[in-house]
Amino acid sequence: MTGSRAIDGRRARGDATRRVVLAEATQLVSVQGLDGLTIGALAERSGHRKSSIATLFGGKEGLQLATVTAARTVFVSAVIEPARAHPRGTKRLAELLANVLEYSRDRVFAGGCFFAATAADVDSKPGAVNDAVRAVLQEWYGYVEAQIRHAVAAEELAVPEPQQARLAFHLIALEEQANSRSLLFADPVPYAFAAGASADLLAAAGALPAALERLRALAEGRAQA
Repeated sequence: MTGSRAIDGRRARGDATRRVVLAEATQLVSVQGLDGLTIGALAERSGHRKSSIATLFGGKEGLQLATVTAARTVFVSAVIEPARAHPRGTKRLAELLANVLEYSRDRVFAGGCFFAATAADVDSKPGAVNDAVRAVLQEWYGYVEAQIRHAVAAEELAVPEPQQARLAFHLIALEEQANSRSLLFADPVPYAFAAGASADLLAAAGALPAALERLRALAEGRAQA
């Protein structure tokens, strides 16, 4: 029993260290990119020994992959899960768009959208880390497209099938541009522009005003629960 308790204690300490290290890693990567993520830099930020971090993650690539996974968990919690409180379709789609703008604007990650930062790092570098980042982005893009399809099926939007992927592209591009321009100019206004433009696109496709209230509030700088 004593041995089991000792093993459980070590495992608990290891899990706690892993959580702390990954929290620091996601913040570091959002600012400096995946290339800036080294065991040495992370040891200095987190206060843990390099040998401990290396043991936990098995090297730089293992650390990078674990960091991408940790960032995905944060993204899902901040953006996707709250939207799932609403039915599939226009309302959930609008909530997703509002959530992702706030996630970036409010600097859940210090460098804005984690995946915008990492995509620029790995887009021309094939390998497991590239695959991991791409998979998360494909999942997100696909989820936005799925909500458009659900809204069309429910007759909440009137968007022909060939144009549904294009609408998703435009909506996502607005968030990505708001993230990029806000970081470049240290200005939150692009998020308001993106929220308003997103609401306009959905309204033009037939969305009812009630579904767009939160996007309109963001566009006008009004707080809304």
